[in-house]
Amino acid sequence: MSFTLKIGAPAFAFSLPATDGNTYSLESFAEAKVLVVFFTCNHCPYVIGSDEDTRAVAEKFAGQGVKFVAINSNSKNTYAEDDFDHMVARMEEFKFPWVYLHDESQKVAEAYGALCTPHFYVFDQDRKLIYVGRAIDNPRAWETATTHELVDALEDHLERSPVRVAVTNPIGCNVKWDGKERHWMPPEACDLV
Repeated sequence: MSFTLKIGAPAFAFSLPATDGNTYSLESFAEAKVLVVFFTCNHCPYVIGSDEDTRAVAEKFAGQGVKFVAINSNSKNTYAEDDFDHMVARMEEFKFPWVYLHDESQKVAEAYGALCTPHFYVFDQDRKLIYVGRAIDNPRAWETATTHELVDALEDHLERSPVRVAVTNPIGCNVKWDGKERHWMPPEACDLV
């Protein structure tokens, strides 16, 4: 795996605007037993193809104190549909069970070492990283997935077991940086959509 937060690393603090008109920080989710931060966007076919799987996972674990937070760090200069107005429209249309934050400066994605959309980071109650990578092995068509690493990680942790596979390679579109090279990411890390 290329550079990204390492297992055991603390969650990076943030303060970002959301599509619901509020601003959220890491402390806004202090009540969550487990915090899933995932980098996503509006246009990526891997995101679109797996959003309903992510919704199902978020809803499945919501009653166990697991909170999902989505962050869009993509540059609107690369894909105009990744801008904030399109984020708002997407949440209004699909009513996903998470807050959708806008990282326009891309500093949060850089701090986490986000590689792709989607890219998942699971933090325990102390906000230490316990899992990083993909949710499933086929995010373009979630119904055909044969592995469910995000669910496995959440189940393991909530059962007080070690996470059986703590690090996987994310599968998706590369994060669209605003004219900045990110040398930690090899071309094969993500699909270059």
